[in-house]
Amino acid sequence: MSLQNKKIVLGITGSIAAYKAAILVRGLVKKGADVRVVMTPDATQFITPLTIGTLSKNPVISSYVQDHDQGIWNNHVELGMWGDLFLIAPCSANTLGKMVQGICDNVLMATFLSAKCPVMVAPAMDLDMYSHASTQSNLDILRSRGTEVIESESGELASGLEGQGRLSEPEHIIDHLEDYFRTANSLVGQRYLVTAGPTYESLDPVRFIGNHSSGKMGIAIANEVAKRGGKVELVLGPSSIEVKHPNITVHHVNSAVDMYEAATSLYDDCQVGIMAAAVSDYRPKDVSDQKIKKADDSITLELTKNPDIAESLGAKKRSDQKLIGFAMETENLLKNAKKKLTKKNFDLIVLNSLKTEGAGFKHDTNVVTFIGQNKTREFELKQKTEIAKDLVDEIISL
Repeated sequence: MSLQNKKIVLGITGSIAAYKAAILVRGLVKKGADVRVVMTPDATQFITPLTIGTLSKNPVISSYVQDHDQGIWNNHVELGMWGDLFLIAPCSANTLGKMVQGICDNVLMATFLSAKCPVMVAPAMDLDMYSHASTQSNLDILRSRGTEVIESESGELASGLEGQGRLSEPEHIIDHLEDYFRTANSLVGQRYLVTAGPTYESLDPVRFIGNHSSGKMGIAIANEVAKRGGKVELVLGPSSIEVKHPNITVHHVNSAVDMYEAATSLYDDCQVGIMAAAVSDYRPKDVSDQKIKKADDSITLELTKNPDIAESLGAKKRSDQKLIGFAMETENLLKNAKKKLTKKNFDLIVLNSLKTEGAGFKHDTNVVTFIGQNKTREFELKQKTEIAKDLVDEIISL
C-alpha cells in the first residue's frame, strides 16, 4: 500500500466538518500510515482530542505547552520535520488567511511554518465563504507557493444551503494521498522547460501590446512537475502570481524576444519542453523612447513578426526530448491544432477554446483536448491544477 509507514501530520481546524476527521484518521491508520494530529483550540470545540488520539494511537497536540509545572512544551519544529506530508483537513477560511499571511497564533500554524515536508489543504466552509474573492485569492497564493489544494466538494452544507464548500469525503482525500505518494518521486532526475503567462510588446515607455493570460496554467504545470520531484526552468511572462517551490527556477521575461532567448538557451538541458505561454505573434517595428502624445484621431502602427519559440524548439528537438504545445482557437479547432502539431514538431498539443464558460484566460478552470500523433483525448471542465496532473501523466506515458 502506498500509505504504508508514511508519516502524516494531520491538522484539524475549527469547522463543523471536523467530525469527519475521525473517519479520515481511522482510514489513514487502516492504510498503514503513522498519523500525528495537531488541532487548533477551536477544533477541540467540534471534536475531542480524546477521540482523535484514540483513533490515531498517538497523543494529540492542541497547545504549545504540554506540562506547565514541568516546563514541557510541544515541539512543533520537530513535528514539522518528522512528517512525510502535512495535511490540513478540514481547513477553515480563517486558517487559509493565516497561512497566506504567516500569522502564528496557535500550534497548528507554528507547525505549518516549521514544516519541511509538502503541505496539502482540504478547505471546508459555506459556499459564500468558499466563493468569496479573498478565499479564492488565498487558495491561489497557496497553490503558487507549492501547497496542494484538495478541492471542496458540492452538496448540502451545514447552513442548509447547497453548493461547493463541503470537505472532500475522507475516502476521496485518502485516494488523493495515495495518488500523491505513488507519483511523488516519479520525475526525480528530469528537467522540464515550461513557458507561462503573456508577453508584453512595448509601444513606448508606458504602453504595450499584450493579452489576458494570467500564467495560471503554466504555473500549475510547473508546480505539478516540481511536486513529482522534477526540476523546472519556468520562463514566466508578466504575472502577479507568486512561485515559490524550491524545485522551480523562475526566469522572468517581458517580451516575446526575451522569452525566445531564454527558452532556446534552456531547452538543450531539458528532457521536456511545455509551451504554455500566450506569446505575442507580432511586436511594434519601432518603439518610441518617449511617451507617444495624443494628436490625431487615429494612429497607425507597423508591426513586425516575433520569432516562433515553439517552432524553433521543434526544429532543434533531439530524439531524447519531448515538446508539448498549447493552442487556443476560436474556429476550426481540431483542424488548426493538428496543423500546429505537425508544423512545429510537437509530440502533443493541448487545445483549448475561448467559447466555453469558465475556460480560457484568468479562470481557475479550463476545457482541453489532448491531441497526439495517433490519439485524441477530450476532457470536461476541470481545475487547471487537475489538468496539469493529466498532462504530466500523459507526457510520462509518451
